[in-house]
Amino acid sequence: MRFPARLAALPLVLASATAPLVAAAPARAATGQVVVFQVETLPLEVYNDPRGCTKLPLAAHVLNNQTDQVVRIYGDPFCFGSSVTVRPGYGSHVPAGSGSFSAA
Repeated sequence: MRFPARLAALPLVLASATAPLVAAAPARAATGQVVVFQVETLPLEVYNDPRGCTKLPLAAHVLNNQTDQVVRIYGDPFCFGSSVTVRPGYGSHVPAGSGSFSAA
């Protein structure tokens, strides 16, 4: 018994139609802390379990990523444009007025 060519291609069509749905799964939130140092006279800014875009303090100097996700530092307050990636367990100098960071 022979199957029509249309039926033979059906599994491929279904697989390709569902692939974008698998790729678009929502990211999970970062667990841990992002710690930002400004100057010696100010306390550390601590962001617990950060999610989405967060504006950095104006005098931000060093960002320490103590989360389980990559954190991105942006030059504007809205997390647009190019960014610097900070892996979990690492830190980065932050130019004054950098703007924002995002986690997961």
